[in-house]
Amino acid sequence: MKSLLTLALVAGVSLSAMSVPAFAQDGAGPFAKERWQFRLRTIGVLPDSGGHTSIGGKPHADNAVVPEFDITYFFTDHVAAELILATSKHDLKLKGPNLDLGESWILPPTLTVQYHFTPKQAFSPYVGAGLNYTLPYAEDDGADTTSLKADGSFGTALQVGFDYWMNDNWGLNMDVKKVWVDVDARVNGTITGNVELNPWIVGAGVSYRF
Repeated sequence: MKSLLTLALVAGVSLSAMSVPAFAQDGAGPFAKERWQFRLRTIGVLPDSGGHTSIGGKPHADNAVVPEFDITYFFTDHVAAELILATSKHDLKLKGPNLDLGESWILPPTLTVQYHFTPKQAFSPYVGAGLNYTLPYAEDDGADTTSLKADGSFGTALQVGFDYWMNDNWGLNMDVKKVWVDVDARVNGTITGNVELNPWIVGAGVSYRF
């Protein structure tokens, strides 16, 4: 899984060098007027769980599949900023000892700055890097806990993906992000821990630009 970013980047750069039909524009590129881009994707949030607690064991968060909406603004044909908006619910466990800690919703807005290699062509790969803020909320106790509380935390993100434009406005999108973030948590008021979420976020959907 950790090689997905490298493989997707190599594939994107290689394909962008191939002969892909350009859009019929006025010579100023497809973003002469179209600066905004919206996407609706289905994403898999796949935590690469780790961390520690004051009673030992390894915290673990399960995977989630949710809808995601993102907004992209192009400063130039090649340089853009993307904000993703989604929320996901995760069951939390402690392995070794095996304890059901409960569940928590996570709101992880992520802002990346992107470079688009071939914005004038139908196949348009990109890479990005940026910041994430993970905010846990609506925590519910588990079978082995009486209280669960997790704090918000900042992290970093890397991104690689591509759009395939079917016409000047509509396209298909594939995107992979790796986010490095951990949160501090307290269980039953006395047990403390640091949960390393570090999720992969893999998504596919449709793009619309205007």
